[in-house]
Amino acid sequence: MVRIALLGISHETNTYCTDMTPLDAFHVRRGMKMLEARGQESDVGGAVDACYAMDCEPVPILFAGTQPSGTIERSAYDDLKEEILAGLADVGDVDACVLLLHGAGVVDGIEDLEGDLAASVREALGDKPITASFDLHGNVTQFMADQLNGVFACHHYPHIDMHQRAAEAVALAKDMAQQNYRCSCQVIRLPMLSPTTTTYEGIGKEFLQRLIELEEASECIDISWFHGFPYTDIEHVGSFVVVTHRDGDQEGDHAEKFATELWSRREEFRPLSLSGDEAIDAAAEFDDGPVVIHETSDNCGAGTPGDGTHLLRAMLARGLGRDACFAFIVDPTVARQAHEAGVGATLNVEIGGRSDELHGAPLVASVYVKAIHDGRLIMQHMFKGAPLNIGPMARLVIEEMDVVVASRRSQTFDLEPFLAVGIDVMKYKYVALKSSNHFRACFQDLAAHIVTADTPGLSTHQIEVFPRQRTVRKLWPLDPQTVFPEPE
Repeated sequence: MVRIALLGISHETNTYCTDMTPLDAFHVRRGMKMLEARGQESDVGGAVDACYAMDCEPVPILFAGTQPSGTIERSAYDDLKEEILAGLADVGDVDACVLLLHGAGVVDGIEDLEGDLAASVREALGDKPITASFDLHGNVTQFMADQLNGVFACHHYPHIDMHQRAAEAVALAKDMAQQNYRCSCQVIRLPMLSPTTTTYEGIGKEFLQRLIELEEASECIDISWFHGFPYTDIEHVGSFVVVTHRDGDQEGDHAEKFATELWSRREEFRPLSLSGDEAIDAAAEFDDGPVVIHETSDNCGAGTPGDGTHLLRAMLARGLGRDACFAFIVDPTVARQAHEAGVGATLNVEIGGRSDELHGAPLVASVYVKAIHDGRLIMQHMFKGAPLNIGPMARLVIEEMDVVVASRRSQTFDLEPFLAVGIDVMKYKYVALKSSNHFRACFQDLAAHIVTADTPGLSTHQIEVFPRQRTVRKLWPLDPQTVFPEPE
């Protein structure tokens, strides 16, 4: 039986966040605890399920992940890497290894977390097959790819296929171990900063279909499209196409063709940015509902605090009242006050705006506590079956509008934060939430219409506003003189 080691550190690092990410911010699953992800539609769950389905022995080492946030403290990363390498040494001989990674990890002093970790695992395992699955929002390097025999980025945004891509990484690792061959990976870097672009509609959907078409026409193992993660200041930021092929087979023409097509249509990736008021105006044009207004610029899934008040303030100022609900604002102080006061209480509170001035000032309001909940949810669409704990939460009524506050940072993935406190979104004209695109896994078919609010925030579509000190190359759309292929 093929023994496959499973391990990873997954973090999407927004280097514009002021605070660093310490070790205690990570949720760490060690050894057999990783196997508890069996049946979940996550990267870990997909890898574990694939091992059992393919009659392989999963050898779980360690998986550490946390919410997107600031640069990882060096000591935190060093501790996790040391434990991973010690774990590999302790489990004895393995036939192959699958890394479960993100692609946008940045450590204090190490801009390429994935490359550093992959190189360390490669040194430990020698010529054993090593493959990896990724989030498509990765900033990848050829150095990292040179350590691996297979790269599998998820295809979809929302990431509904993380488990499937992890399973493909397991399948290739097993096949290489049994058939005694190896694969190599080639990175094509585009000097292009892509705003968050869903693959459920528009240009993102079109290019995903094109990618799959070209991959099927090629003889390579896989072609992965990394949209990149623009909310970070590192030397190798950009967008990427990575091709995995058998050693001796330099099939890359289809990947290069895809990259060239991406570049030629880059202007179509420019998003429409609406203020809170403009988004409400756009939503009001529709006669039917619910109309989802998503505040893309305060998306915890890109490292923001989730306590921004810009959209909520605009909705209250427009008097949307009973026609609207909002789930949720991250504010552990107000959530605690609501729990202490209990259902039926009326409180004077300051909601949100606790992190910085960028995301708005606190909202002073009189609130009625309609419902409370412990915040322990089970995800129903993306990462289906995986637990999500957003901490004590409360449904507050502010000027007749239902507003949910929760205690822990997270974007709104699906209906669960609404349902937990008794909100049926189908009864509202306006449904507001904080997320860039993952919410679409649930709301794309449920909503009559979707409108994007791009208020001030650390995940704004206006990526030109972020200073670039580490990137020395020209980048579109920052520099109109940027060219591709880049000059040597």
